Amino acid sequence: MKKKLLALLLAGVMALSLAACGKKSDEAISVCLASEPDTLDPALNSAVDGATLIAHLFSGLAKWELDEKGNLAIVADCAKELVDGVVGADGKVTYTYTLRDGLKWSDGKALTAKDFEFAWKRAASEELGADYGYMFEVVDGYADGNLNVTAKDDKTLVVVLSNAVSYWNELLAFPTYFPVREDVVASESWATDPKTYICNGPYTMTSWDHNSLIVLTKNDKYADANKVTMGKINFYLSDDANNMLSNFKNGDWQLIDDVPTNEIAALKTAYPNEFVVAGQIGTYYVCWNVNEKILPADFYKKNDAAAAEKAEAEVRNAVSLLFDRNYIAEEIGQAGQVPASSFVAMGMTDADGSQFYKNAGHSSSYVGYFDTAKSATESNFAAAVEILKKYYNYDASAKKFTNFPTMTYLYNTSEGHKAIGEYLQSAMASVGITMNLTNQEWATFLNTRKNGDYSIARNGWLADFNDPISFLDMWTTASGNNDVQLGKGEHENIKLYDLDLSSLGYDVKVKSGTWAQTYDKLIELIKGCTDTNKRYQLMHIAEDLLMSTGTICPLYYYTDIYMISEKVDGFFANPLGYKYFMYTTIKEK
Repeated sequence: MKKKLLALLLAGVMALSLAACGKKSDEAISVCLASEPDTLDPALNSAVDGATLIAHLFSGLAKWELDEKGNLAIVADCAKELVDGVVGADGKVTYTYTLRDGLKWSDGKALTAKDFEFAWKRAASEELGADYGYMFEVVDGYADGNLNVTAKDDKTLVVVLSNAVSYWNELLAFPTYFPVREDVVASESWATDPKTYICNGPYTMTSWDHNSLIVLTKNDKYADANKVTMGKINFYLSDDANNMLSNFKNGDWQLIDDVPTNEIAALKTAYPNEFVVAGQIGTYYVCWNVNEKILPADFYKKNDAAAAEKAEAEVRNAVSLLFDRNYIAEEIGQAGQVPASSFVAMGMTDADGSQFYKNAGHSSSYVGYFDTAKSATESNFAAAVEILKKYYNYDASAKKFTNFPTMTYLYNTSEGHKAIGEYLQSAMASVGITMNLTNQEWATFLNTRKNGDYSIARNGWLADFNDPISFLDMWTTASGNNDVQLGKGEHENIKLYDLDLSSLGYDVKVKSGTWAQTYDKLIELIKGCTDTNKRYQLMHIAEDLLMSTGTICPLYYYTDIYMISEKVDGFFANPLGYKYFMYTTIKEK
């Protein structure tokens, strides 16, 4: 999932659990996660900040909770229980869920199984075009545009999966799988106004002062309202890290999700119990628009589209070697970020329980697709220059290229993103490449990047569930999260990629195929594979193919940096980066 701002394993490590104590509180907690969200429609949202808000406003069949031992777990929410699936002779798996008694929408109307059926089919539909529509590929009938999901009656929902899926319960707790009501979402603007925002979760939206403040108030109609201890949550909207810190220091805000980069060292000392560096399974990276022309004009006149794309991929990968990831992590990040040499992040396990990223790439001397060791910085830089000499004029005396086209780096407003952008700019300038910086506010930035209206952009992705496929299926041609435009525009018809899976028992052998014929096919096979070892081998092949394009330039594996007041009890976070405030209380001074 898209993120505005030492990944660990999923099992409970991500939670910061401060067990709630004392009587329930009707106080308000004031927090700042980010600026104005792009959307608060559960089906359309693809950002972490929006997901956190939606997790407080909606209730799915399942949810993230802390168990009796304080560990994170997926538990039943609207469903009475999370049942086991029944495997049929055809390999399809049927789940039958019974809804809890008395479920209601925030306007008092009854919530039924039909609402789930409608919501899922809406989210998966081509008509809606949701970024996360592909999340329903595991459900039978998705390919035909008719999900095999049926409300047998008001309280019974039956869903059939194409095959067994190990992370199914985690999908049920994901916002894209939350219910919405058909008559409510008939209005396209329903999710922008508190008056029309009908939900079914712990809170309702009582006000939205756009670009300033969203106020959530406890929903007494929520099935577990008796467990909700915080009466009101003020979600302040800002992308100014200095403003966030000032409001935290003066006590107005109890949690902020960003801090000024130049303050990190001092904050670690001054606020040892309130400055938090938590693990996250995610990767901060630079993405290239695959359709951006980056070679000298003469090259395109002399070569066909496939040859040009092959050369551009080599150039993109070469530019990636110019960057000192250790400098970025240690001098700019300053919060335990780990230099990244693959897209699938630390924390994702492989078939044998080892780290997936440690098995990425094909080098015997380093992990991943390039060497991130400090000792390799100079050799990486030199290798990049030699590769670029194949395509651009090089002034040996100045040690700079003279005809690399001017690029523009797009980032969303943030001191941290700006600092990284400035470093990347200087690294490229050192070899004669001019890259200008442009920043946009969060919602605009998301749509600019999604539409492919950029050259190079910052990006970040957190796991949606505990499986490497959550980093890989987003790059299929039709995916709404395919910001680099693979398989889209001019790239759609380029025949460049090879895929031979005969050694794994598949009748798949493609030579010089399109992205759809290779990568899309590979992801389809992964989602239909129930042989664990073979499935993970296929996922490594998918990452190999993705990284060969050079459109993904990983910089570091995320850590989650935030500040939370010592007065707050009951706060926790999940591995997706969502933060939960419904069970918090504010201790008296």
